[in-house]
Amino acid sequence: MNPSSRLTVEILPRRGRAPVPSLRSTRCLAEAEALMDRLAAEAGGDPAGFMVREHLSTGGKRLRARLALAALEALGEPRERGVAWAAACELLHNATLVHDDLQDGDAVRRGRPTVWALHGAAQAVNAGDLLLMLPCLALDHLPATDATRWALARALAGHACDVVRGQAAELELGAAERVEWSAWRAVAEGKTGALFALAVRGAALLAGRTDAEARSLSDAFRTLGLLFQLQDDVLDLYGEKGRGAPGSDLREGKTSALVVEHLELHPEDAAWLGLLLRAPRAETPDEEVERAILRFRTGGALDRVLGRINAAAGEALRAPGLAGEPALRALAAELVEVALSPIEPVRRPVVAIFDGEGRG
Repeated sequence: MNPSSRLTVEILPRRGRAPVPSLRSTRCLAEAEALMDRLAAEAGGDPAGFMVREHLSTGGKRLRARLALAALEALGEPRERGVAWAAACELLHNATLVHDDLQDGDAVRRGRPTVWALHGAAQAVNAGDLLLMLPCLALDHLPATDATRWALARALAGHACDVVRGQAAELELGAAERVEWSAWRAVAEGKTGALFALAVRGAALLAGRTDAEARSLSDAFRTLGLLFQLQDDVLDLYGEKGRGAPGSDLREGKTSALVVEHLELHPEDAAWLGLLLRAPRAETPDEEVERAILRFRTGGALDRVLGRINAAAGEALRAPGLAGEPALRALAAELVEVALSPIEPVRRPVVAIFDGEGRG
C-alpha cells in the first residue's frame, strides 16, 4: 500500500493552555436530545410523531449536535445558548437519514430496522417530512434576537437545499457511464458537507459573527463533510457500518468514491461494474461484491481514496477561515481524528497535526 495514502492523526497537547472545547464533551447534549424528543412529541400522538420518536430512539453519535455545541464554545459562548441549535442540526440530519434509507433500500441502521422497513415507504416519507419541519420549531427555543433567528432560519433552509440537491445529484451519478472526481466531490460536499458546515455557521451567528464571517468559518467543515463521505465509502467495504453485510453501497447501485477511482484506473472494468451496480439489490451476488472488494484493494482504488482522505484533511485544516481561530481549528483536527478512527485497520503511520495555530 502506498505510504502517502495512509494517515493517522495525532492531536498534540497545547502546553500551558486551557483545554479546548471537545466533541467528546456531553455537556448540554442531553438537553438537546430532550428538546428533539419533545418537539416530536408535540406533534401529537399521531403515527408520524411516533415514527420520528422511534427513529430518534435508535441513538447515533449525535455528531452534528456535538459539533454545534463545541463550535459555539470554541467561539467564546456558553454551550447552553446552543442547545436548540444543536437540536435543529441533529433533527435535520435525521430527516435526511430517513429519506436516504428509503431511497437506498437500506433496511437496517444502527443495528435496527429503518423506518421504511418497519412502516412502509409512504410512511417513511411522512416521518422524514416531519423531521424536516421540526428544526424550524427548534429555533423558537433559542435565546436569541429575532434577527439572529431569521439568519439561522435562512442558513437552515439553504443548507437543507444543498443536502437535497446533493442527494438528487448522487442518484443521477448512477446513470452516468463515467463520473469525474469533481462531480463526485460536489455531491459529497452537498449531501454530507452541508450539514457539518451548517452546525458551525449557526454557532458563529449565535456568537455574533456576520453571515460572511460565519460562512468563512464553516468552509473547512464542509470539506470535513467530504472527508466523512470518503470514510463512509471505505467503511462500507472494509469496515462495519451497522447495516448488515459489507458492500451495501454496491448493492444499492451507488457510485462510491471507490467506484469512481477504480474506473479511472481500470476503464476496462466499466461493463462488469455497470452490471453489478444495475442489478436489483436482492439479486446482487455476494461473490461479485467480494470480487469488487478485492479488485478495489489490489487495483489501486483503495489507495487512491485513502490519498483523497489525506488531502481533504489537510485542506480543511489549512482553511483560511481557521487561521485566527485556534480553538475552532483544534475542533476541526478532532473531527478529522473522529473520521479516521473507524478505518484505522486499512491505514497506519502517524502524521502529527497540531491543534493550535500550530504547524504540523
